[in-house]
Amino acid sequence: MHNQQNSQPPHSSHPPAGGFLLTTAAFVIVVAGMRTAEPILVPLIVSIFLAIISASPVFWLRQKGIPSPLAVFGVVLGILSVGVVFILIIGTSLDDFSEAIPRYQARLTLEIEPMIHWIQELGIQPDKGILLKSIDPGASMRLVAKMLSGLGNVFTNSFFILLTVIFILFEASSFQKKVGTAFGDPKGTFSQAKKIADAVNDYLAIKTLVSLGTGVTVALWLWALGIDFPLIWGLLAFLLNFIPNLGSIIAAVPPMLLGYIQFGIGHLLLVATGYVAVNLIFGNIVEPKLTGRKLNLSTLVIFLSLVFWGWVWGPVGMLLSVPMTMVVKIVLESKPSTRWISILLESEASAAQSVNKNSQETRPDASSESIHAG
Repeated sequence: MHNQQNSQPPHSSHPPAGGFLLTTAAFVIVVAGMRTAEPILVPLIVSIFLAIISASPVFWLRQKGIPSPLAVFGVVLGILSVGVVFILIIGTSLDDFSEAIPRYQARLTLEIEPMIHWIQELGIQPDKGILLKSIDPGASMRLVAKMLSGLGNVFTNSFFILLTVIFILFEASSFQKKVGTAFGDPKGTFSQAKKIADAVNDYLAIKTLVSLGTGVTVALWLWALGIDFPLIWGLLAFLLNFIPNLGSIIAAVPPMLLGYIQFGIGHLLLVATGYVAVNLIFGNIVEPKLTGRKLNLSTLVIFLSLVFWGWVWGPVGMLLSVPMTMVVKIVLESKPSTRWISILLESEASAAQSVNKNSQETRPDASSESIHAG
């Protein structure tokens, strides 16, 4: 009888089939709700991330003896000033770029026609109209305009965003006391919330500095080469640098095409060389040195999160895809029952470290059991 009880498999921590279906159904409902509530949720999420970034300078100013209201309004005024400068500098260039897109698309189409004739000379007779429609050389240009216009829609809610940031910063000082009173576990509950805030804050602060350096360097390089609208391409490099691995590739395509349209294949190669050099320096040298490690998310997870959050919330969702995925990962790894999902989201090296860490944590128990058995 004793052997039969011991032969039973241990209770699995994974949810049964019914629980999995229920979780999937709840996930679908939540995603549908997020898409429906996009006009409200997107400004709110932007406000939360801005508040997380702004919390550190606010706390620093308070430590210097500056009253909390002055510290909050000083930081918010700085954010507002950056936004105003951004609108003044980029607004005119963005309008001119939108007007120039049809001209660039027509020129790209003319440049592709010799390639079609060369293919026809090889004995292949493709349909010219279908081929041009399939290639669609102006798609990248329209994608840039759509992404930047989507960000412009967020700025139309700037008053709501700034007001929300102010309220969040005022509430930040008393948040720990409220958590302790509400849940009766101030250390455990608040430490998890603090871990999420610190991880997102560190990531966004370092990524913002690295992206700013990338955008400024790209803009100066393109200005030196004489490429049109260097400020727009610098802004695009700054924004898309928040998307690891894929963002720099997407940001490089439109200015490369523009270099080819304006000056030919030589400038296309110069633009590509500049982007490769800038991203190698900032992405592989500067950023890992500041963070001490690379982003511990799988490349596939990054790509899927980009597609998912972009589908849910558009351009803003694409830019916030990695921070949102980081938050989900931290929440999952905080509970033993969902830690295995967090490991699946990690890169290969990080997952191996997590497995080694777990084995080291369980090894003393295993050794003690063998001693008692002996």
